Amino acid sequence: MSIIESSGLAYRAHLVYIIKCVIGLIICYILYKAIPQYPFYWSIVSVLLAMSPDSSSNSQAYNRIKANILGCAVGIGLYPIHLPELLILCIGVMLAIVLGIALKMTDSLRSALAALVIVTLQSEQSKHWYIALERVMCVVAGCVIALLITLVFSWVLPKRMKMKVLKG
Repeated sequence: MSIIESSGLAYRAHLVYIIKCVIGLIICYILYKAIPQYPFYWSIVSVLLAMSPDSSSNSQAYNRIKANILGCAVGIGLYPIHLPELLILCIGVMLAIVLGIALKMTDSLRSALAALVIVTLQSEQSKHWYIALERVMCVVAGCVIALLITLVFSWVLPKRMKMKVLKG
């Protein structure tokens, strides 16, 4: 039994995953540098959380994207409640887990919890509603970028593989 997978198929799947992650990272980094007034560094986290190494099925990537949006929704829904931050985080974690279980998204709950923390935590002295909305926007931007990359790879790679089979 080998520690490193050495089959050609596994190697290609891992290579595709690396390429997808690097493309998503580059796109989000460009947004981060081009629009410095918004926290697009959160889109980098989001795009990498949403990508899936499983190239045989896109459902895992879609579930992670939905989970990110769930975490954002819970975070923004709790934002107007004026309670200590730790209590808001605890309530948010419980809500995100319960909703994730109800929506049958248990495999991707970590993404929901990460998005919840991104939206909820604020290190600034005073809380401003627009900071939470900016973070939601940036997390969703990362999700959209991950979705587009996943769709492109799921359309382009199968067609290229079919062409190779027909030629070879």
